[in-house]
Amino acid sequence: MYFTETHEAFRESVKRFIDKDVNPRMDEWEEKTVPLHDLFKKMGDLGFLGIRYDPKYGGQGLDYWYETVLLEELGHMHGMGVATAVAVQTNMATPAIAAHGSDYLKDKYLRGAISGDLVAAIAVTEPDAGSDVFAIKTKAVKDGDYYTINGSKTFITNGTQADFLTLLARTSEEPGYHSFGLFVVPTNLPGFHVSKKLDKVGLRSSDTAELFFDNVAVPASNLIGGEGEGFIIQMKQFQHERFAILPGTHVAVTDMINMTVDYLRQRVVFGKPLVTKQVLRHRLAGWLTRNECLKQLTYHIVRMKMEGQDATKEISMGKLIAGQLMAEVASGCLQMFGGMGFMNETLISRHFRDSRILSIGGGADEVMCEIIARTSGF
Repeated sequence: MYFTETHEAFRESVKRFIDKDVNPRMDEWEEKTVPLHDLFKKMGDLGFLGIRYDPKYGGQGLDYWYETVLLEELGHMHGMGVATAVAVQTNMATPAIAAHGSDYLKDKYLRGAISGDLVAAIAVTEPDAGSDVFAIKTKAVKDGDYYTINGSKTFITNGTQADFLTLLARTSEEPGYHSFGLFVVPTNLPGFHVSKKLDKVGLRSSDTAELFFDNVAVPASNLIGGEGEGFIIQMKQFQHERFAILPGTHVAVTDMINMTVDYLRQRVVFGKPLVTKQVLRHRLAGWLTRNECLKQLTYHIVRMKMEGQDATKEISMGKLIAGQLMAEVASGCLQMFGGMGFMNETLISRHFRDSRILSIGGGADEVMCEIIARTSGF
C-alpha cells in the first residue's frame, strides 16, 4: 500500500547489511563501542547515508518513503545504540547543512557524511540546558573571519569519534530567539577536547561524550544560514530527529513481541505453555493494537512530509507515544521472560535498558506534551 517493489528491493539490501555486518557484532560492540568510521564507510558505499540528499553531493535524491524504509530496518538491529549513531548521521547532524548550508559546507561536510568518510555529531545539549535549548551558554564571538567558541556540550552521541559537529552556540546576549548561530565545527581544531566518554545505562554500543571548547577558532564560512537564525534552524532540524525515532520503534516493538511469544510458546508452566494464559495474550494484543496506531501515525506523517505540510504536532505525538510504548513493552516482555529476562545474555534485557532513553532524548515527554498543547491552540 505504501511501498513499491523498488522500495522493498531497497529494504532487502538494508536487511542483508544489518544481518551480515551489524547484528553478528552487536554483543562485541556493546562491550567496546561500534567503530563508526568502518561502519559508516560501508553504509556510505551502499548509499544508505544520503537517501534524500542531493545527488550533486553524493546523495540518492529519493523520497521520504525510502528514508522510512531505512529507519524501519534500523529497528531490527539487536540494540538501539548503533541505530541511534546512524540516525545522528542521517537525520540529526546533517539536515540543517543540506537545507541551509552553503555550497562549500555541503561539498565538504555533507558530502563527507553521505559517503561515510566523515562521522558527524549534533552538539546542542549542555550541562544546564537539555530540553530547554534557549538556556544554552556556549558562546561564539565574531572576530574577523572567525568565530571563537567557548563552552561545553554533554550527552553528545558519536562525540568521541566525530570528525565534525553541528553545534548551536549563542552569538549575542540580546533577548529573543535571534541570538544564536549554528556552526559546522571540525573536531581537529585547537582548543577542542573530548572531556570524557560517558557511561550510560543503555545504548552501550554507541559512544556518548562530554565536549569542551577553549577558544576554538571556527571559520565564519562554517556558519549555517544567517548568524541570528541558528535557533530557528535547529528547531526545524529537531523535527527530522524526532521523526527518525518513529519507524524503528514500531518495528522494534513488533520484534520484542514476536520474540516474547516464541518464548511463551516454549515455556511450560503448570502443564501448559505460558502463551495460553489469557492475561498474557490480552496484554500482548493491547500492545499490538497500540503499536499499529503508532505505525499508521508514522505513515500519516510521511504523507504529510511528502506534501510539504508542517507535521510538528503529529511528530510530537508520535515521539510521545513511541517513548512510552517502547518502555512499556520492553518492561512487560522482560517480565514475561521471568528470570531469563533479567540475564544480560537475553536480548530483551538490552531492549529494556535501551528503551528508556526514548522518553528523554530529543525532547522529553513533558516537552512533547507542551508542543502538542501549543500547536492545538491551548
